[in-house]
Amino acid sequence: MLIGEYRRALTGHRRGWAALLACSALEAAPALLSGTFVRNAVDDGFAAGRFDVGAAWLLAFAAAAVVGAAGVRFVWRRIGAIVEPLRDALVRRVVRDVLADTAPPRGGPDAAGVARITQHVEVVRDATAGLLVQARGLLVSVAAALAGVAALDPLLLWPVAPPVLLAVALFGCSLPALARRQRGLALADERTATRAGAVLTGLRDVAACGAQRQAIAAVRDAVDAQAATAVRMSTAAALRTLIIGGGGLLPVLLVLAIAPWAVGSGRLTAGAVLGALVYVTGTVQPALHGLAATTGSVLLRLLVALNRLAEIGRAAPADRPRGVPAGPRVRARGLTHRWGEHAEPVLSELDLDLDPGEHLAVVGPSGIGKSTFAGLLTGTLAPTGGSVRVGGVVVTELDPAVRHRLIAFTPQEAYLFAGTVRENVALLAAGSTDAHLLAAAADVGAAELVDRLGGLDGEVRHGGADLSAGQRQLLALARVYASAAPIVVLDEATSHLDGPAEARAERAFAARGGVLVVIAHRLGSARRANRVLLLDGTGAQLGTPAELPARSATYAELVRAWDDAPPGLSGR
Repeated sequence: MLIGEYRRALTGHRRGWAALLACSALEAAPALLSGTFVRNAVDDGFAAGRFDVGAAWLLAFAAAAVVGAAGVRFVWRRIGAIVEPLRDALVRRVVRDVLADTAPPRGGPDAAGVARITQHVEVVRDATAGLLVQARGLLVSVAAALAGVAALDPLLLWPVAPPVLLAVALFGCSLPALARRQRGLALADERTATRAGAVLTGLRDVAACGAQRQAIAAVRDAVDAQAATAVRMSTAAALRTLIIGGGGLLPVLLVLAIAPWAVGSGRLTAGAVLGALVYVTGTVQPALHGLAATTGSVLLRLLVALNRLAEIGRAAPADRPRGVPAGPRVRARGLTHRWGEHAEPVLSELDLDLDPGEHLAVVGPSGIGKSTFAGLLTGTLAPTGGSVRVGGVVVTELDPAVRHRLIAFTPQEAYLFAGTVRENVALLAAGSTDAHLLAAAADVGAAELVDRLGGLDGEVRHGGADLSAGQRQLLALARVYASAAPIVVLDEATSHLDGPAEARAERAFAARGGVLVVIAHRLGSARRANRVLLLDGTGAQLGTPAELPARSATYAELVRAWDDAPPGLSGR
């Protein structure tokens, strides 16, 4: 299927291909005429004592080289029109597959998905450009050179063509092994990216659980396996170079071997022999080396990358039947997650029910697993045990579009893109009226900021570079508040706000209805909640803000520390 998409994306630019073929004809001019011009310069010019004729033929040779250079320049100018739309189509395909995968291995950013875009798609783009520029040009040059050799004298084809064809045949036989090793290298790259991404994403939880040794060992094993695969690939590439090197050198030796007999018997002229050597050393030999390098590296990488992207597309669960949730009720049963097979669990056998109107605060020391819990709850992280269901359907099996309508999430570091305030706030509420967006901003306390930016038509720079961290969080809160999602998860999304601003935003979300889960960094967030979930590294305690201090010494200590803190630090 992906091969078909690739073919359609390439063949959809007929005018570009017509221009490319015309440029190829110009590019082939030196390869076709070089040996003939050299023969004429020798036989009709210098050997006959006519220096002016010989010089004229050499000048014609130079003019042909200029024409060929112009053809190459035109080729480069046409490549982008064919290759860039192909890259865009493949990126769309990868993004679609990533979005269809509702349970990425480690949650957070999909490191393997990033690897596919930055490696496989770029390999396809660059390899296609390389084939269009190099392989096409080299094939045209070899064909033109062999035609030129035949035009000099058919006898010269015998020492030239068989070694070239033999080298190509041997090289073709080595391609399957090369393809297997290239594919192994691509898979090793993916495994390294996936393991490193998992460890970096969960770094705080890894440290909190004391799993540093296991995490380092997992990444080191992946890197070592990738290095061994790269060595095997390099060995195969060296063998390829030996085959092609022999195929390019043997024609020269054979032409030189028959030259004394052929010239002495009058079968060939000295100019014809010299012209044949020009064809072989100036065109065929470099073209063979270039073609082998292009085929062995570029073409193999292209085929492996396309096959890998196709495999991933087939593995994505986009066509898997999806359940239809019966409302926004959240049920967690036996919820367990650990970062590594032998690591201590971040969560263990947690049961939790969240009904509409519920306001849950999640508290605990930094790095204890609060963000992991948020990932499990929103379906961006698959648990190692148990399940989270929304409306009776496992959250990771929800259709992505349905899940995005049900669950709105914002992290501590809010992302804003270059555009208007309206575009940023309406990101999760397409089609909303300006009045709705302004009301959302006012409810969470962002109205003054919106006015300062020039209203909804005000401009926001990429990443909110012109805003403070707290201002970015206010716009992100307005964005989530404006959405219709009945389940909202705020992962320390008010950490850069002062206490009163945080309280206003959280009360607005609580009054909004639905399920509200706040990953808290201040105890004031816990006191405003209906229930509190405490994660302390040894388990999970669930209760109301009033009853939890009596049931958990850790929570009681947090309360005392918070009550003893100065008002400016406590946010009271």
